[in-house]
Amino acid sequence: MKILKTLLLIAFAITALTLTTGCSKKPVPSYSSQVGHNAPEGKELASGKQGTISEETMNGEESLDAGGQNLGSLDVNSDQNSEEYKKAHGRSSIEMQPIYFDFDQASIRDDQVPRLEHNADYLKSNPAVKLVIEGNTDERGTNEYNLALAERRAINAKTYLVELGIDGSRIRTVSYGEERPLFTGHTEDDWAQNRRDDFVLE
Repeated sequence: MKILKTLLLIAFAITALTLTTGCSKKPVPSYSSQVGHNAPEGKELASGKQGTISEETMNGEESLDAGGQNLGSLDVNSDQNSEEYKKAHGRSSIEMQPIYFDFDQASIRDDQVPRLEHNADYLKSNPAVKLVIEGNTDERGTNEYNLALAERRAINAKTYLVELGIDGSRIRTVSYGEERPLFTGHTEDDWAQNRRDDFVLE
């Protein structure tokens, strides 16, 4: 009888654990550098070189796009479908600034720190506001790999905001991987703009 109770408790615990953690994700195969396999964010570029993204710091309220290009100041009345607006804001709420990542990287770039500090300052000034961080990648690579990479990007941004003093319970993360490209071209500039975290106020 004790064995039966023990087995029932184990079965109950496993069922409860499964329900609370949700469906398990597919395992992500390890990175293979061979072209045509699951290379992160895609195969090597045809030229054999990965594009570079300059790392400049922001000046004042001016905005930089993923390549560090100065976009000037954009206001709320800017055309949200314009390329200039999308480069400055991505899909982030107007009060927030997106951050960009290097190819196959989830670490926060030095030139993106002022953007995170700006976002943290806004959240500190508006303690009732909640935030969703949406992780994105460019189109290259397998869907599974890109979902995992985008998740790491969103989690790293959340961790950074928490370290800046924002309560983690106010922030949730979503991974879109390559599913929602903001720029649909197939150039290094388009890919750089899509390697992004957006910050959306709820």
